[in-house]
Amino acid sequence: MKKITILAFIICLIVVLISASSKENSYDQDSLEGVWEMEHQYIYDNNEILDTLYNLNGYRQVKMYTKSKVMWTRYNPTDSNEWYGYGTYEIVDGILEERLEYASNTMMKIVDTVQVFRFKLELGKDTYSQITMDNEGKKYNSENYKRIE
Repeated sequence: MKKITILAFIICLIVVLISASSKENSYDQDSLEGVWEMEHQYIYDNNEILDTLYNLNGYRQVKMYTKSKVMWTRYNPTDSNEWYGYGTYEIVDGILEERLEYASNTMMKIVDTVQVFRFKLELGKDTYSQITMDNEGKKYNSENYKRIE
């Protein structure tokens, strides 16, 4: 009887440990929490994709989201400017709003004129698109990301 109790305890312990480790590696598929890399951009005309711009020659853009914070960086070997930013974000009715608290000098010039960056959000399991709309509410361009962590 003692051996069966010990064996049952060990099996329960293994199940708990496996369950805990799988939860550490899981993420909420309905949130932006995680690390994302831009795969490409779309250019739209009349809400239809006109062109796809792929990252070339070492260009990389990565965004990291926690529950309420966003941080991003861009590397373009053909651009000597630094591009990065940090701030808060929220998603309201399918709209992603980012407010940068600080950023690179080049980005701060943009932040001085644009206080809140608003995008239509299309969120998939391991992908998301942040879509810029024009003044008439039509899709203008989008950055399309894949989850890397």
